[in-house]
Amino acid sequence: MLKSDLVAALVKRKGVTDAQAAAVIDTVFADMTTALCAGQGIEIRGFGAFRVKDYGGYQGRNPKTGGRST
Repeated sequence: MLKSDLVAALVKRKGVTDAQAAAVIDTVFADMTTALCAGQGIEIRGFGAFRVKDYGGYQGRNPKTGGRST
C-alpha cells in the first residue's frame, strides 16, 4: 500500500479533501518518526507496536561462493 492509497481511502471514508487527508497522514507519520528517533515506543492498539532496537552486526556469507563478508 502506498501513501496515495491511504490518502484515497481517507478521502473515500471520511469525505475530506485530498489535501486534508495528505496533511493528516503526513502529521501522523512525522510524529511517529519523531517519537521513534527520541527513543520512545509507539503502541497502536489493534494494529501493532513499534520501537527502535539496536543489535550487533553479524558476519555474512555469500551462498554462491561460501566466502565471508562484513
